Parts: sequence; C-alpha cells; structure tokens
Amino acid sequence: MEHSSSNSYLETDIKIENPGLPEAVIGTQGLRKQILRRGNSWQTPFPGDEVEVHFSGCIEGGACLFTSRDKGTSFRFKLGQNEVIKGWDEGVATMKKGERASLIIPPNLAYGELGSPPLIPPNSTLIFDIEMLSWTTIRDITGDGGILKKITKEGEGWATPREADEVLVKYEARLENGTLVSKSDEGLEFNVGDGCFCPAFSKTVKTMRRGEKAEIFVKFSYGFRQNEKGATDIDDGVPFDSNLTIKLELVSWKSVVDVTRDKKVLKKIMKVGEGFDRPNEGSLVKVIYFGKLKDGTVFERKGSDEEPFEFTTMEGQINEGLDRAIMSMKKGEQAVVTVSMEHLHSNHASGIANEELFYEVQLIDFIKEKPFWKMDAKEKIEACERNKNDGNVLFKAGKILSASRKYEKESSHLAAKYVEFDHSFTDAEKSLANALWLSCNLNRAACKLKLGEFLEASGLCTKVIEHDPVNVKALYRRSQAYLKISELEKAEADIKTALTIDPNNRDMNAVYKELKNKQREYGRYEAEIFGTMLSRLG
Repeated sequence: MEHSSSNSYLETDIKIENPGLPEAVIGTQGLRKQILRRGNSWQTPFPGDEVEVHFSGCIEGGACLFTSRDKGTSFRFKLGQNEVIKGWDEGVATMKKGERASLIIPPNLAYGELGSPPLIPPNSTLIFDIEMLSWTTIRDITGDGGILKKITKEGEGWATPREADEVLVKYEARLENGTLVSKSDEGLEFNVGDGCFCPAFSKTVKTMRRGEKAEIFVKFSYGFRQNEKGATDIDDGVPFDSNLTIKLELVSWKSVVDVTRDKKVLKKIMKVGEGFDRPNEGSLVKVIYFGKLKDGTVFERKGSDEEPFEFTTMEGQINEGLDRAIMSMKKGEQAVVTVSMEHLHSNHASGIANEELFYEVQLIDFIKEKPFWKMDAKEKIEACERNKNDGNVLFKAGKILSASRKYEKESSHLAAKYVEFDHSFTDAEKSLANALWLSCNLNRAACKLKLGEFLEASGLCTKVIEHDPVNVKALYRRSQAYLKISELEKAEADIKTALTIDPNNRDMNAVYKELKNKQREYGRYEAEIFGTMLSRLG
C-alpha cells in the first residue's frame, strides 16, 4: 500500500456500526477482518478488477498514516496486481459493494522487517478502515495478462461476434507514456478470424457486445504486428515491443455463416430476416440477386422488386453454392454470398474459370415443400414420382450430380423396409412405391457411371438385383461398371444372365462385344508378360 506523509490525523478508535459481527481470519498468514458495516450485494471483485475505495489507516497502537476522506477523493487500484500491499489485495478481495471493514494486517503482509521509514517502523502491524465503493471488472482475455479489458460503456443485447464475422470498430491506441500512435474515428472493418494489424483487436472483439466501449491494456506480444523492416505495420516509428493502451468501440458487425462448413460458400448477412423458418430442399422461393466477379463485373442478374425470380431449391436451376446459401436464409434476409473457386470446380457450376463469385441476394418469400413424414401414402408416391422426373430432366441437361442427389433422396424415402411396415400404404401402393425405388436406384447407378464412380454404381445395381434378379437394366449397368474396373469374369456372368432373359437386347449384345475385346486385349497382355518371363529365364 502506498502511503503519504500527509498531516491528516485519524481516530484510532474505530466505530463499529454492527458491534455483534465477528472477526474473521483471512488466509493462513494472520490477516484479520472485522466488518463494520455489511455490504448491499453478494458479489465480490475478482483479481484484475479495478476497485474504488475510501480508507484511513494507522499503526497498531501508534501514529495515524493517511485518509482518503480528508482529500474528498477515492483511491483506485487493480486488485491482485501488486499495486498495494499484500494484506490489501487479500482483504479487499473479500469485500462486497457498500461494505466497510477493518483490516488488521500483520507485518509479513505489510512492510515486513524493514518497514517504510520514516512513517512505518520495522515489524509494524497496520490497521485500515476500508469502505468498498465500487469496482470495474477488468477481464484477462488471454489468461496470461497479455490483454486486460475494462468495460467503460456496456453494450446492447447478449450476442458477441464469432470467428467468421466481419466487425466495424473505432479505436484510439497510445503508448504507455500517452503518445498517440493510431486512431480511427471513421471506423475500421475487418474479419475476426483473419485478424487485424493488432492481434488484440480480434481477441477482444469476440468478448464485446454491439455498442460496447472498452479500454484495453495490451502487452507487446499481442500488439502491432511486425513487418519485414522489423517495425510495426501501423507506423515505422512505433517499436515492435511497445505496450499499448487502446480505447476500443465495437460499432457493429455482420454475421458470416459457413454454409458448406468447409469455407467454400460463405454468407455475410447484411439485413436480418424475419422469424426462424428457412426454405428446405424442394421449396419454391422468390429472390432478387445479381452475381459479380472480384473486379465488380456483373455477370448475372435475376429478378426485380416488381417481378422476383422464382425457382425450386436444389434442382440445378442456379449456382449450387448460391442455392445452398439461400436455403440458410430467412424471409426478408439480405446477404452477400461468396462462392470459392474450389466449390465451383468440384461442382462444375460455372463456366467462369478461376474466379471467386460474389452474389448479392435478397430472399423475398418462399413456400416450403411439405415434409415427407406429413404426407399420406398417395402424396408420398406423387412427390417421389415428381422428383424422379425432375431428376430425369437434370440428367438430360447434363447436371449429373444434382440428378444423382434427387434420385438418392427419393430412394431413401421409398426404401423397401420403410414402405413394407408403413400401414398407410395399400398393397397396390406398395407395389408402385417399390417400382419407384428400383427406378431411382437404377437412375442413380447411371449417374455414378457418368461420374466415374464405378464401385458405387455396381453396388446400387446389386441392391436392385437382390429385389429383382431378372432386371436386365440392372445387369447391364452392373456389367458396365465391372468392365470399367476390369472385373471381367463378373461382367461376363451378368451379360450371360441378361442375354438368357433377353437374347435380342441390343445394349447387352454391344457390351458383350466390348467384353470380348477386353478379354482378347487381356489375353495378349498376359502372353507378352509370359513371353518376357521365359526370355529372361533362358
């Protein structure tokens, strides 16, 4: 505890407002506390908090030292930061707001064997009358004292920015000696996860609410980044190892959603939508959007205020990344959607090569597809028939991946094990549902062949053959898959089975010729290998 040679004097007899309150021992080193007046809350400050107190003190049985009350100004210090004697740090940490207490502090928690001449003799026990006025929470954001944050103005609501969000802040940064080194009254915008020229900004804003103002003390390890010259990015005149005091205000932020959870499709919300509902796959939506390249060139426009663009989600009518982003939106929401090059290449969704695409989109309205579990048997069959036909349209248009997903969705809805035990289906409806299930799996197999996924194609055909052993189309497509992975014996078995069922089938006869050619090629290859081996032996 700092002391003063002030001429102020204190009464050594401390008046206790609640004389019945017991004396308490704090810790194990002899600190004692007598409550003079109870506090008016249950909370106590944490280490690092900035506390405000009134106090008076004296040496036990001796001279009075100092009082803040005579000066009419309170005393502030950071708790647990060694700014005062240890007895103060330990005793004040137990006090509630409005509490007044007497702390009897032994020498080992005060000035010890040396004392503090000329006022405090060696081995002095000190008595302090302390009144807790208030405290300001100071949060150790990094856990190592590298960034200490004090809130100077509370923010609104409860939400705080997330790693992907884009924030707008105002700030003023000074060195420890008060020198101004950087400020932004207009505002600085940056992505939280990507960081800023000062790492402390990114770490601190994740703890702030909209409109919150804070003062942060920043050690140099979390301060301005060092550039190639060895100075900071903000100013060559600011040393890299400078500690900083920064006034920071979180003006606002825009939520950024990782739509595909791989950072390939990102949605930045510009205007929050209504309610909680969002479109699902198969919803009829109305939107206004335009797409542009990084240089601002607009390459696509759809819809207007008078006539929004209407489409059904996940039917391949628009860029798939944008499609998925729209399915994450609420009615009335406005957003900027970024679709990365990796997503475009993997989905073959754009003819624009090596370009990241940006879409500004507004979801005007939508009608959700009725959930499958809410449909009756007739509606389920009609929906599956309709979606199978949509898949056929996508397949013919060359949108193979989207078509495959359509077929997969419907085949899972009409899986035989579900239909068999669904008592809402009549026998006739079960028969029709099973026929649709077989058709969707066969169509999926055709998609897999187009996509070069031959093992998956053969597996889908096997499912069909297990339910319908004489299905020539399934045998044909499985034989194609086997040929592609050089399973010639399996391919031949499927072809012979199919030709037994339908000897005049042109497709089967064509694939049979392909098989014979492969067998001849394989025979020649084996002969060459065998001949080479014999020549080496000779």
